[in-house]
Amino acid sequence: MHSKLWLSFAQGNVLVSTHLLLKAIFCAGQRSSFHTLTAQALPAAKLDRLYEDHIICEAVLRSLPPVSKKYVFLLLYIDTAVPAKSLDEWVLSDGLSKHRAALDRLLQLRVFVEVTERKKDGNYRLNPAFQSQLRQVIVNGGAPPREPMPPDVAVRIPSMEELETYALRQWENFLLQLVSSGFEESTSEPFSPSMMKICQRSGLLTLRENETPRLTENGFQFLLMETSSQLWQIIREYISTAEDRGFDAADLISFLLGLSFHIVGQAYNVNTLTKMQQKAVEELAALGIVRVQQGMKERWFIPTKLATSLAANLSDSSSRKQAEGFVVVETNFRVYAYSTSRLHSEILRLFSRLEYQLPNLIVGAITKESLYKAFGNGITGEQIISFLQQHAHPRVAQRIPSVPENVTDQIRLWESDRNRVQLTSAYMYDDFPSEDVFESACTYARDVGGWLWDDTKHRRLVVRAESHQEMREFIRRQNTGSSNRK
Repeated sequence: MHSKLWLSFAQGNVLVSTHLLLKAIFCAGQRSSFHTLTAQALPAAKLDRLYEDHIICEAVLRSLPPVSKKYVFLLLYIDTAVPAKSLDEWVLSDGLSKHRAALDRLLQLRVFVEVTERKKDGNYRLNPAFQSQLRQVIVNGGAPPREPMPPDVAVRIPSMEELETYALRQWENFLLQLVSSGFEESTSEPFSPSMMKICQRSGLLTLRENETPRLTENGFQFLLMETSSQLWQIIREYISTAEDRGFDAADLISFLLGLSFHIVGQAYNVNTLTKMQQKAVEELAALGIVRVQQGMKERWFIPTKLATSLAANLSDSSSRKQAEGFVVVETNFRVYAYSTSRLHSEILRLFSRLEYQLPNLIVGAITKESLYKAFGNGITGEQIISFLQQHAHPRVAQRIPSVPENVTDQIRLWESDRNRVQLTSAYMYDDFPSEDVFESACTYARDVGGWLWDDTKHRRLVVRAESHQEMREFIRRQNTGSSNRK
């Protein structure tokens, strides 16, 4: 086994990473494809303090997979610890790997806490703070974080359509600032210092002394992601840099999750916020997550649809595709984009040669030279194909395929000619103590998106380097659990 794999931790010194908490909440039901952060850890006591807020508990419960949710409700009204053997009896042998993965997720988030008694196997119980808050929500219902302002006080409230237009414009302005950094001629306004730091920490921009910011390979890939994935990555880095701006990470997480429980389009008084929250609202307004307005006496903020997506899955991808579709790709590699957005023009320029632009039409062509330039910037062929498919014009979106096969095949061929070998940083694990531990580790690696290769015969597993920390913790717990059961 890897020399760093088996580590012993004191029970009172368990740390839960900020990244793990955020990934579980903000990416519920989705496999995260982002690079793992080695960000600061939230001590167990601080995480328990978060669970004293019913909003946090509701958001975490909402994010859990179905099996984990079931275990939470089974133990919700049990105040004593339940033996690990009893939990293992809940499932059949063929579901043991999913059962252990569900327990591991609950333990990592400290929704379940492990109670170790002398001469006894490990026992589990619900986190008392989480349990208490969830009971109150079920009995009394969850109260909103704050009440909206009366309509006669908050005047000139924008309509839902105006609010959606505002959010889209603000987010596009942010992306336009980012994409303009990828070209020598940049006409966009520079980033604010705080946003520049976030983009640098997330690896989207690089800034050298006496030079203008430059877009990195991760930055080019970021521009072709879906809006929900882009938002997750920025928010994750926003929280990671909280202490640099004088914020408490736990308080900021609580505020952001609470923001997602506000009503879209309703006005909320800024004076009800703390100084930290008021500053956060100003920074979030630059991304279109909220809109800030000033009245005669009062000042208020209005959450947009981007705010509600902070703790919920964006399941309306099909309708979003219809609304945003604007690209038509022909078999002769010509690209027609029916859009007036400058952002769309700049993104298409990342992988195609723009020929001319009319008031509502952008015309270009996908060439070998334009694709090689995109590949050189770190953009993959699959990302280009996915972008063209996701933003296909409604007239062609219903076709199968929406992008001609000769075009997608040629993109892949040109990429394979250029990239015949791909290097990936990874860790290999071997010498697993049992077949069950090996199978559980393989399943968990696939669940977190870190699996690369496994050899069942020799019990060898290779995972991505960014998933090493999570895998090490998971295998350590599996090994400890196996030892206790013996």
